[in-house]
Amino acid sequence: MHTSVHLLASAPDQLLPARELMAFTLASHIILVPLGVALPLITLVMHYRGLRHKDATALLLARRWSAVMAVQFAVGVVTGTVLSFEFGLLWPGLMGRWGDVFGIGFGVEAWAFFLEAVLIAIYLYGWRRLKPRTHFLLGLPLPVAALLGAFGILAANSWMNTPQGFSLDSAGNPTDVNIWKAIFTPMFGPQYWHFVVAMLLTAGYMVAGVYAVGRLRGRRDRYHRLGFTVPFTVAAIATPVQFVLGDAIARSVFHKQPVKFAAMEIVWKTDTRVPEYLFGRLHSDGSISGGIKVPLLDSLLAGFSPDTKVVGLTSVPPDERPTAVQATIAHWAFDIMVLIGSALVLLALWYGLVWLRHRRLPESTWFYRGAACAGVASVVAVECGWIATEVGRQPWIVYQNMRVAEAVTATRSSTLWIMLGLVIVVYVFIFGSLLAVLLKLRTRWRLADAQQAAGRPAEKPETDSPYGPRAAVSAGDGAAGGATRSQGDRP
Repeated sequence: MHTSVHLLASAPDQLLPARELMAFTLASHIILVPLGVALPLITLVMHYRGLRHKDATALLLARRWSAVMAVQFAVGVVTGTVLSFEFGLLWPGLMGRWGDVFGIGFGVEAWAFFLEAVLIAIYLYGWRRLKPRTHFLLGLPLPVAALLGAFGILAANSWMNTPQGFSLDSAGNPTDVNIWKAIFTPMFGPQYWHFVVAMLLTAGYMVAGVYAVGRLRGRRDRYHRLGFTVPFTVAAIATPVQFVLGDAIARSVFHKQPVKFAAMEIVWKTDTRVPEYLFGRLHSDGSISGGIKVPLLDSLLAGFSPDTKVVGLTSVPPDERPTAVQATIAHWAFDIMVLIGSALVLLALWYGLVWLRHRRLPESTWFYRGAACAGVASVVAVECGWIATEVGRQPWIVYQNMRVAEAVTATRSSTLWIMLGLVIVVYVFIFGSLLAVLLKLRTRWRLADAQQAAGRPAEKPETDSPYGPRAAVSAGDGAAGGATRSQGDRP
């Protein structure tokens, strides 16, 4: 019988459904994270452009994006709260033993969440009610709050990958906790900046993709050009930066978590002159089937020399490393992420070269088809990045300190499977409602644009809501405020 089968048979019955439940809720939440982290910054960039150039179209886009930002945040609150509860419900061994060490990250994230909620409310309320400059300045802390939330989550996750900042007593419990060391672990910097830039380019491509689809459908007005150009430019600038950061974090994993690196690259035995496999499947006897083998490349990428020694999976006992199936999953996730990243770099270079040579947007239909797909591809890359990070760390929930099987709940597996089914149903309803709201907003905005084009006044958004004051900003607020009112009053 294969080693992986032995390990699976010895695992608690609760382990598989607990993992599936956590994986589903996390994968669902990640879809919303890029907009939560980076959309405030992209919106403020558009807002700044509108104020600086007295551009009513830019202000209209910023206002509409802020509405999407608020809807997304509301749904993200629900999915994020579910994840918070799952840490305690599904992994009581983790939280019970290690919560005092890495729990500060969740505390930081909670404070950032409340701060972001207040700031979004102020920013939404401020349209046409505050002076333009005051309104913009009150929105500036929004990206900071979003980055602070990411700081807390990534601090906790990086600690799980490279735990430090504690001592163990005779019973194996952590003591003498050093908060600063627990937060700023060896993997924190590489993980944090890789994550932040990933959120920025993903959000940029997601927003730009909406307007790319509009262009493909014949909408080539200034509204769609500007709606595409600003977020796509942000994403295009971030893409090559992310490629460099991705290489840096892979090299950090090579040095700090060599067994995880071996899983991501399906390296079986420690050796030099190790080839790189593009995709392929690792078997439990160490053989690899399928994929494309590139001689020496893995050693070259890891240490810039074919003589670089790469640690293999067999450097540790079978119960301290991912199984062949888990290693293959991590490897495929990593390769898909790199493949998508490479394609996005080419798309960004295409955009940049056309802009530098002609000072205009590309005209090719194929470019806009690629741009329309870039948002979805970026989300897939983010999902794959988390899969590689979490699956590659197996069997450890706290690297080399606690196995996942030791942390799992004692709740019956049948109950956990029922919970998974219920969560799937609820999440289908939640994301369906989110899609319905966004489509409703799109319909209202298109109707407002049609009314404006026909010379008829569009309704103010307060007319279909019983909440909020009705008074508009006085004309004394300046030209920028007038520009906001001229088109910003459209729903």
